[in-house]
Amino acid sequence: MFWAHDGQGWARRERQDFVSSSRIPRWAAQAAMCAAVAGAAVAAPVQAEPLWPGGPDVPGVPAIIPAPPPEPVVAPCSEKARACLQLSTNNAWLMDNGKVTYGPTPMSHGRPGYETPPGVFKVAFKKPFHWSTLHNAPMEYAVFFNGDIAYHIGPTEEQSHGCIRLTPEGAKAHYEWLEPGDVVEVVP
Repeated sequence: MFWAHDGQGWARRERQDFVSSSRIPRWAAQAAMCAAVAGAAVAAPVQAEPLWPGGPDVPGVPAIIPAPPPEPVVAPCSEKARACLQLSTNNAWLMDNGKVTYGPTPMSHGRPGYETPPGVFKVAFKKPFHWSTLHNAPMEYAVFFNGDIAYHIGPTEEQSHGCIRLTPEGAKAHYEWLEPGDVVEVVP
């Protein structure tokens, strides 16, 4: 019930009487109600999972096929390795009991005539900043593992004189992870 003015005076009306007998057509009242409901739905968007991996998102509908878990990262070295280098792909990994803890990260290695040899080595020592007297060059985050061959920061786009050049993030991660005596495997 509500009060409405019908041109002659105020009168109590039922809602349906007002809609059917007033100057507001029934279709206009219905359209206004639909607009109000649609506005409420748009005001609160709902996030949905895709129906299948890479499929469409349908709000309010759970995924039919859940996304698969990510594949574990695998390095081509043994469980004994704490660091793994693959010369053919220019990738390096850090490992713990055969599981990858960091990587792959880009790296470069020795150019022709200065090849980095494959093999199993042990970390000899490390220095946060080393100056190469052999090549008159800085070696930040240097980790020596095969004589004068070390991991260190350097351009990964260029081959070296035998050392393993890593990005600044990669070199720092290797420096912080590896300790003297840790096994480094270099695979072809």
